[in-house]
Amino acid sequence: MSSLVEQEESYGLPATPAPPKAFAPPNQALTTIGLALASFMQVLDTTIANVSLPTISGNLGASANQATWVITSFAVSNAIALPLTGFMTRRFGERKLFTWATLAFVIASLLCGLAGSMEFLVGARALQGFVAGPMYPVTQALLISIYPPHKRGQAIALLAMVTVVAPIAGPILGGWITDNYSWEWIFFINVPIGIFSSIVVGRQLKGRPERLEKPKMDYIGLATLVLGVGALQIMLDLGNDEDWFNSTLIVWLTIVAVIALAVFVIWELTEKDPIVDLRLFRHRNFTSGTIAMVLAYSAFFAVGLLVPLWLQRNLGYTAIWAGFATAPIGILPVLLTPLVGKYATRFDLRWLATFAFIAMAFTSFIRAGFNLDVDFQRVAMVQLIQGLGVALFFMPVLTILLSDLEPHEIAAGSGLATFVRTLGGSFAASLTTWAWNQRGTIHHARLTEHIQAADPAIQQTVSTLGQGDPQRGAMALNQMISQQAMQIGFNEIFHLLGILFLLVIVFVWFARPPFAAKVGGAASGGH
Repeated sequence: MSSLVEQEESYGLPATPAPPKAFAPPNQALTTIGLALASFMQVLDTTIANVSLPTISGNLGASANQATWVITSFAVSNAIALPLTGFMTRRFGERKLFTWATLAFVIASLLCGLAGSMEFLVGARALQGFVAGPMYPVTQALLISIYPPHKRGQAIALLAMVTVVAPIAGPILGGWITDNYSWEWIFFINVPIGIFSSIVVGRQLKGRPERLEKPKMDYIGLATLVLGVGALQIMLDLGNDEDWFNSTLIVWLTIVAVIALAVFVIWELTEKDPIVDLRLFRHRNFTSGTIAMVLAYSAFFAVGLLVPLWLQRNLGYTAIWAGFATAPIGILPVLLTPLVGKYATRFDLRWLATFAFIAMAFTSFIRAGFNLDVDFQRVAMVQLIQGLGVALFFMPVLTILLSDLEPHEIAAGSGLATFVRTLGGSFAASLTTWAWNQRGTIHHARLTEHIQAADPAIQQTVSTLGQGDPQRGAMALNQMISQQAMQIGFNEIFHLLGILFLLVIVFVWFARPPFAAKVGGAASGGH
């Protein structure tokens, strides 16, 4: 069982020396509930908006591409904040950081619900993602610290279960709220939960010993990171609407992103105390494992975004039924995660990861054969099968990538892997929605090439669809063509995702044993 220091390192936090005597809150159960609720709320918000995007874009008068900003703005800001976690815990202390971050999350959630425009909502989501950055790793450190060593494994298992259940509950809860109330309430529900958690944890952990420092901040690294990643994400989000490199704005954003990220890489490789330690890539297992993690998580994130959108746009599902159809993906992870954490190290982790990616590729290829007549049961069954891949994915790959790091590098390695994984998911969201719309447009043009207005069969079809009204019939025919075009585009993207999952297997096998058991505690938090 991992020590407090090892567990803190595994989640990107600085190693905090154990206090002279163990600290126990007045009510351990109440403190645990407060910490678990905050973690649930934060992880829930990574998926709760997925099924609500069509409703949000419709209500705010935005395009489907613009609606994706609701997801990507949260993810990018969250990724940027992650490297700052270690600095902020040493500077302010874990209890204060948790309380402030949770209250800031409440304020950001309130602003999201009050948004009257897509621009305001995206800005509020970016703030929400940024303040959420430290919440999960700090929650883990606090939870471990209030339990004696022989019970810390149970505490981590509880938190791992929360992080598995929250993304599953997100689409269902988001769909139910959107259908029965309004989309704003997917954010308003955070307000009472966040206030309760911050007050309970703040009071229960008052007086907890903490060693505060005044660490040096890598301001140049932070500035170039924010500028480079921000410009790149905005370029990806706006590219389709601005006609890509025919737009001066897109060209300038690209230039800024390239220059800022180049400076960032050079600076971080030469800085004594970098905010992101890129020198970790000198380790073979870390490099191959991180590449596998980023590619696989990006593809997984794309699946989680695309399937609910497809169910609503192409098959006419309501938000809540889209949530029900996608929810089975979480059943097997909930059941198998404790077993994987306990027994996985008895096997060659490369084989477990290989099996996981084969399962995820298999389900992607099945979706590549979907059509507009596919039923609910088939969609849900494919989601259930993909859950097997999800259950076997995170722990083995994270263990592999941390396995050849030195003990003092595990904290930085875990933080860097989480950072690039989150960025990968954000970029995948933008690229996937763009590619789907682009392929849909191309296939719509190709399908209409074969339609001749003078063809008697076409005229009969238009008349039938419009019930005698030619204009109405033409619109209905165009809608049918658009649906078929988007379906073809959907199938193409999933065929590509299936190939990507198989490609990831190659990078997994670049890693070499042994995969040290000492990082097993870190791996459990890979979700």
